[in-house]
Amino acid sequence: MVVPLKEGVGKVFDSVWLIGILSVMYAEVIFDLSLDRGFDYLVPAELEERVRPGVRVIAPLRHAEMAGYVLRLKEHTPYSARPLIGIDSDSQQIPEPLLHLGEWICDYYCAPKEHALRMLLPAVVRSGEMRHKQALFVGLTARATGNLQDSSLTPRQRELLKALQQMGMVAQSEFLAQMQTTPQMLQTLEERGWIVREKRVVDRDPFQDNIVLPDAPKELTGCQTAALREIVASIEKRDGEVFLLHGVTGSGKTEVYLQAIRRCLELGREAIVLVPEISLTPQTCDRFRRRFGNQVSVLHSALSDGERFDEWTRISDGRSKIAVGARSALFAPFRHLGLIVVDEEHENTYKQDESPRYNARDVAVVRGKSEKASVVLGSATPSLESYYNTGIGKYRLLQMPERIDGCRLPEVELVDMSVEASAAGQPQMFSRRLKELVNDRLEKAEQIILFLNRRGYATQMICPQCGYVSTCSNCSIAHTFHRKENLLLCHLCGEQKVAPERCPQCGAEGIKYTGVGTEKIENVTRALFPHARVERMDADTMTKKDSYRKILTEFRAGRINILIGTQMIAKGLDFPNVTLVGVMQADSTLMLPDFRSGERTFQLITQVAGRAGRGERPGRVVVQTYKPLNFVLQTAKEQNYKAFYEEEMPSRKMLDFPPASHIAAVHFRSQDEDAARAAAEEFAANVLPKMPSGVQVIGPMPSPLSRIKQMFRYQLLLRGGDVRKVTRLLRANVIGGPPLKGVDVYVDVDPRSLM
Repeated sequence: MVVPLKEGVGKVFDSVWLIGILSVMYAEVIFDLSLDRGFDYLVPAELEERVRPGVRVIAPLRHAEMAGYVLRLKEHTPYSARPLIGIDSDSQQIPEPLLHLGEWICDYYCAPKEHALRMLLPAVVRSGEMRHKQALFVGLTARATGNLQDSSLTPRQRELLKALQQMGMVAQSEFLAQMQTTPQMLQTLEERGWIVREKRVVDRDPFQDNIVLPDAPKELTGCQTAALREIVASIEKRDGEVFLLHGVTGSGKTEVYLQAIRRCLELGREAIVLVPEISLTPQTCDRFRRRFGNQVSVLHSALSDGERFDEWTRISDGRSKIAVGARSALFAPFRHLGLIVVDEEHENTYKQDESPRYNARDVAVVRGKSEKASVVLGSATPSLESYYNTGIGKYRLLQMPERIDGCRLPEVELVDMSVEASAAGQPQMFSRRLKELVNDRLEKAEQIILFLNRRGYATQMICPQCGYVSTCSNCSIAHTFHRKENLLLCHLCGEQKVAPERCPQCGAEGIKYTGVGTEKIENVTRALFPHARVERMDADTMTKKDSYRKILTEFRAGRINILIGTQMIAKGLDFPNVTLVGVMQADSTLMLPDFRSGERTFQLITQVAGRAGRGERPGRVVVQTYKPLNFVLQTAKEQNYKAFYEEEMPSRKMLDFPPASHIAAVHFRSQDEDAARAAAEEFAANVLPKMPSGVQVIGPMPSPLSRIKQMFRYQLLLRGGDVRKVTRLLRANVIGGPPLKGVDVYVDVDPRSLM
């Protein structure tokens, strides 16, 4: 659920200023410091025409001069304001609506105001140190045009000039390489007035010269046409309406996005497309570039500083009309935004795990409302929050229940692994049914995806003699064994140590490794199917900038038979030759101690199942489980979202969990466990009596993961009541309260997990 911007936000001052009417003008400036406040400065008369919200200025702060950003302009201030020193940049680097959005985020999600700056501006832009890349270009002079038969030219010079005539202004490095000539030759031609050389700004290429062929809009099905009609009508009316596009996997949601964006561009407006994973960005960008060419920019954390600077600047300058990327792309500095698309809107990765702890899906709705931009939330397995909002009239539901081109949804079968274990006399990794189907698909030259949402080889090392379990010295979890490196790793803090040959506690041999991760699945798969080419896609293998693109390109080309991976392969990928998906250990997410565990399991199984049968050949999915009768797995088998929702919601309402209410979690972290507990108890004693009515309190208590990175963790959960009253009270006491020595306190509003 989304709480809207408070009425009147963004209207502190109109962006058009009548200079001369105001006798005195003040600017509220915020700095990238941990102060949670802006400072008022007098705007000198000579700067009045250039100072406006979003501009980077230089101002005195204490005994230094610092760069900051203007939040708003004022007629009055209660303070004795010193004058601004100057303007660091005449460009309005942060559009005014984004400034107000940042303030709303910091207010609602209980974060210091300066964190809005860090969120709205990439560090490379915020620092003011990055400059555009420049390159030397070469081209013909006016004298040379039409005069290339001059007798003073040598044959080689004439050849070079004719080539330039055809190529136009071209980068010197490219020309030298193509024509196999030297800078000295060009210098001679320049001195004689035949060519001109000049430096020009060159954008760094985040697409790594990946060439895509243009395509045309596809013919739509009836359901696609109906959905597009509603979205386009909203874009044309500029009503900021929010749509939940609930389409089964393979129903053609992306084509609806593309055609809606085309209409948006025709109206002179801009669009943002959010995807949940960096792994999806290359494929999504390619599809949008095929349709819209160089109007597309990409924004995500895998870009280099130079690429991020250039892409952000292209958007800010108006040279790009579409921003595609992960969470941070939501803050693309467009001035005429018309559409925001949040693809796979249910994904947890849209939730930021550091301050400000915002959910990009919900903030997209708020930005859309404030800028009158339509918002489309797309998913085959919507979050319960979004689906609930359609039922209470906050969002409009658009449904696409069938795949395009007549493709059928894959058949899903549940395999009871307790029966497999009983038949074999021990637990099995591959059921007989899955092995049979993998061999069948390999014989037919079809492709297979095996999914397990757990990386590593084994989930823990245990001594069968004394019961010793290798645990992280910094966190309250067991080490994961990675066989290839022979290391025990902590997936929370990164601690690693060489796996021992004997038990560190009793010295016994015969150490056991229990549990299964993707690395072990890979090893067993290679052994069972020795003639297949097997690759793995998880956080351990995707370590280079282009790792995603390379492995997905290989898979699409058919050079990989079996792809094994975690949730990064579970959504958004479209491979027509994949006809079989195996879900290994479907219970691993189902049994987590979290109220969303059933929802996540349903989403993961349904999403990964949707990778099968997207071409002409039908698909099949095998889900291996020890709980085949669980309603989550049964509804996932039928791919029946509505049945799952209707089964899950009564318990959510009864327990007052989202989406029936909001939750705010207050976290206390310290290297001293007693200090963390004492801080939590003191905070609860001071704040809880002030809580509005209807708020339920759980705790304070140790967090389910009680220690991470040497920090002991306690939490206080608040649910129900008026969420805005709760967050304002928490913000005043956490951000505005006195700091606690040795204890870090923060608030997570609408957390995606209680772990």
